[in-house]
Amino acid sequence: MAYDYGGVKNQYPGVTGPLSLTEPKPQDFELSDKLVEALKPHNVFESEAELNHRLEVLAKINDLMRAWIKDVSRQKNNIPENLIDTFGGKVFTFGSYRMGVHTKGADIDTLCVAPRHVERTDFFKSFYELLKAQPEVKDLRAVEEAFVPVIKVEFDGIELDLVFARLALPTIPEDINLRDETLLKNLDEKSVRSLNGIRVTDEILHLVPHQDNFRMTLRAIKLWAKKKGIYSNALGYLGGVSWAMLVARVCQLYPKAAPATVVHRFFLVYSKWDWPSPVLLKPLDTENKLGFPVWDSRVNTADRFHLMPIITPAYPQQNSTFNVSQSTRTIIMEEFSEGLECVTHIFEGREEWSRLFERSDFFHKYKHYIVVKGSAEEEDHYLEWKGYVESKIRHLVGNLERNPNIKLAHIMPTAYGPINESDGQYMCKWFIGLIFELSNQGSQSGANVDLTYDIQSFSDIVHQQAIKLNLYKEDMKVEIQYVKRKNLEQFVPPQILNQTKPRKRLDSGRHSSGNARRHSQDKGQLGISSGSLPSSLSSSSPSQAQQSQVADDANAELTKAVSTAEEDDDYVAELEEDYTTQESGCGLTASSSSSTAASMVSVPANRNGVLDGDSTMQWHPSDGIRVESESSRRKEDEDSEIKSENSVGSPSSQDSCQDAASKRPGSPFQNDTPPKKPKDFLDQQVPGSPMQVDEKITSSTHGSQSQVSSAPSHHPSLSDTAKSIANKHVDLHSTELPDLTSPQPISSTGFLPPLKNSIKLKLK
Repeated sequence: MAYDYGGVKNQYPGVTGPLSLTEPKPQDFELSDKLVEALKPHNVFESEAELNHRLEVLAKINDLMRAWIKDVSRQKNNIPENLIDTFGGKVFTFGSYRMGVHTKGADIDTLCVAPRHVERTDFFKSFYELLKAQPEVKDLRAVEEAFVPVIKVEFDGIELDLVFARLALPTIPEDINLRDETLLKNLDEKSVRSLNGIRVTDEILHLVPHQDNFRMTLRAIKLWAKKKGIYSNALGYLGGVSWAMLVARVCQLYPKAAPATVVHRFFLVYSKWDWPSPVLLKPLDTENKLGFPVWDSRVNTADRFHLMPIITPAYPQQNSTFNVSQSTRTIIMEEFSEGLECVTHIFEGREEWSRLFERSDFFHKYKHYIVVKGSAEEEDHYLEWKGYVESKIRHLVGNLERNPNIKLAHIMPTAYGPINESDGQYMCKWFIGLIFELSNQGSQSGANVDLTYDIQSFSDIVHQQAIKLNLYKEDMKVEIQYVKRKNLEQFVPPQILNQTKPRKRLDSGRHSSGNARRHSQDKGQLGISSGSLPSSLSSSSPSQAQQSQVADDANAELTKAVSTAEEDDDYVAELEEDYTTQESGCGLTASSSSSTAASMVSVPANRNGVLDGDSTMQWHPSDGIRVESESSRRKEDEDSEIKSENSVGSPSSQDSCQDAASKRPGSPFQNDTPPKKPKDFLDQQVPGSPMQVDEKITSSTHGSQSQVSSAPSHHPSLSDTAKSIANKHVDLHSTELPDLTSPQPISSTGFLPPLKNSIKLKLK
């Protein structure tokens, strides 16, 4: 088959011709065989028995589908029995299973095609009930509101994702070819999106020159992406179809290369790729005969803002990486560069293929983490809630990215379960690593970072949309918590922390610390041995014993430098938590004689004067009632006066340094800095106003630093504040949950509204 490149015919597919037609060398075949052996321990290949079991499950689903279409036909149309058998219906597979690159235990993406008289509502009602009645079915749940509506089910030990497409045909023939674009006529968008899965899969296989080499390379790349934590479309990374298209494009550029060579060229090409230039497997269609929306940055302005476009080859062409954010693209590009370095070493004989598939050192890479907990009390509710929360976490990453003090927000796709019985049985945790932006602040030694709004807005969106979709149940909860790296053992299983410990490498640095590369350079200068000296210098050097002593001293200095770099976690940035509190999930009652409120509990400081403790935020939509914990009630009187932290500088200087903080590329704050509040406006604010959330409460706002540090400030208890506000009849007009320092109106029933916790940190 000939392909057209701007009027020039070529036998190879793609938007351009190949970069190389070099035949593989014996070394390439040898490295490819070693690659296959390195993949086997990771369960990427299934046995013959397991493959046959999958075929049996698909046959059962196909029979159920046909029987269900017959039942629906009898109920809807009084059609003679002899015609009902002619309607047909068929189950197709797509995704990794259809490509032949699925792994052990992987799910099967399945498409159920029905004739025009069968509605989508029938699929999510009567077919759902039919599946529910089958003895082989477990973990059945429907996600009808998804972008591509799906039924998830485990059938006889095999997980299936069932999507539905209703064609504008009276019958479904056995030999139907879904690549035919005319089948898309008169279809709704959900059916088109459902059909797009199999159409894209078939088109990819059609556009690669050597399918066996493509499959082996894709198996390696998918395993590498999962080990490095960059395999998840929902969380802003790349999904299976995106990785398949990236590999397919490299196969087009090197059509005769062996799998090992294609893996090397994969990292070489994409570590240098000029994003946001799109990755295309074939030219974009200039004609849109059916009128469906297609991706084309030349026509659609919105498409020009996509960060990492990878375009599906089947009509209607879409960007499969719409969810990619600035942070996730940065992380993916860093992994591309490290992958290129590793595979280059493999080709040079310095490393083995197993080095490429080592786990990410995510839990040792950052100093600061955000933990997102999703939990429920019932299994059915938990499965539904977990998938829903996971689909929304990318919005939290986006909120954190837009914070001008955050340089990078790295979400780990893997969700970890409970490690203690107190966590509950149905609970999972996601982790976000943070890198803060440290700007040149002159004499200013620190900057305040407030994550309250970023996290609270995410919590509000999650619960409001869940209620709108009728998905929310009272036992469903989301908690967001800040934690330091040294406290991760309380949240992550120890075997995971031990598996992901990074290798000590002297030739490269990590971006998680601003001085990591400087430390690595120092190590390289210190790591001197007599054997590394040139022979000309060795002849005139001191005695062998003296040389050995020099080497021992150098190694001792190296060991000391390494230990210092590892232990000094606060070398670049220290975090100081500002009055963080833990919120209870129950209600608080206030009598007419004595109003009660959740008190602020002081967090003990460590020996360095930095406050320790974790900040938790939890949203409760029940009835707007909040209760303090028993320990808070017992300490309410003694904690009514809390010593404030020593201020680093005046409020005006803190504001100036935050405004001067450098903004990262792509941030909406890059060119627009929020204006400061006028001094006269600040003077008009009442104590405890929401406008003063970010300000330090000191005994004298405009006093000198010595006055602030010498005189402890006294915070009125929330009970006193609530009483005074109740007498003044202050009303909150904001739709957001009030902060702990905000005025709290008391309703006629004597209840306080739910309070949100503030997560405020201080960079040093």
